Amino acid sequence: MVNKVKAFIIYFWLTVFLIVVLFPFIWMIITSLKPIGTGLTLTIIPRPPTLSNYKSVLTQYKFGRYFVNSLIVASIGALGATVLCTMAAFAFAKLEFPFKRPLFGMFLSVLMVPGLMFVVPQFAIVYRLGWINTYKAMIIPHLANVFGMFLLVQYMKTIPDELVDAARVDGANNWTIFLKLIVPLSGAMIATVFLLTFQFHWNNFLWQLIVATDEHMYTVPVGLAMFRSAHEELHTLKMAASAISILPITMIFIFAQRYFIEGILRGAIKG
Repeated sequence: MVNKVKAFIIYFWLTVFLIVVLFPFIWMIITSLKPIGTGLTLTIIPRPPTLSNYKSVLTQYKFGRYFVNSLIVASIGALGATVLCTMAAFAFAKLEFPFKRPLFGMFLSVLMVPGLMFVVPQFAIVYRLGWINTYKAMIIPHLANVFGMFLLVQYMKTIPDELVDAARVDGANNWTIFLKLIVPLSGAMIATVFLLTFQFHWNNFLWQLIVATDEHMYTVPVGLAMFRSAHEELHTLKMAASAISILPITMIFIFAQRYFIEGILRGAIKG
């Protein structure tokens, strides 16, 4: 009986905390389903609920275009950065080459520099290359992800060197070891780096605002900021636009969470 009471109290407070955490998200969805002009009403259930806000945001206010731009930038940027991070991490974790430690220390020192320090030189390079208002300007300057490389290096160091040595004895070269041994064993961490990088590109506001001067090249964060400043009174449309902006991150996390847990459990069993 005592255990049941303790369990009830624990689940009760967990439910309360869950409601508190999810309340802003729930209120955003509810408001986005209300008719225009009723965004500030305290009605819990929209009467009648409508999807016209989403239709207006995607068509009339060009959020469909912004969504496609963000999807292209975030997908290609995350994929490219993850591939480069994985290859660099393999080199630093499992290969030997001259100046390995000084180079790794130099890369890590970049983490100590605030990101805003790179904005001016990056913009100068992008401007001279003529990349303003292009996807190249949005993607290429952020392909170097030192933090992701550091995470993968630390993870790959836990993979026993005996496995790599055994693969070399069997005649495998570095590419074979990388693709068929290291990548499968590091799948969970690679997926984590991809998700974090995708989230960074999707939420990146300042850099996209600087290099995208044409409205057709706006990404979702930039378009959402411009929309909010221009239409302060359209609360239902702002909530619909905000709901669209978080959709990809939510979906990726929901579908990728199983792979994260599976990879972590697999590593724990092997350990």
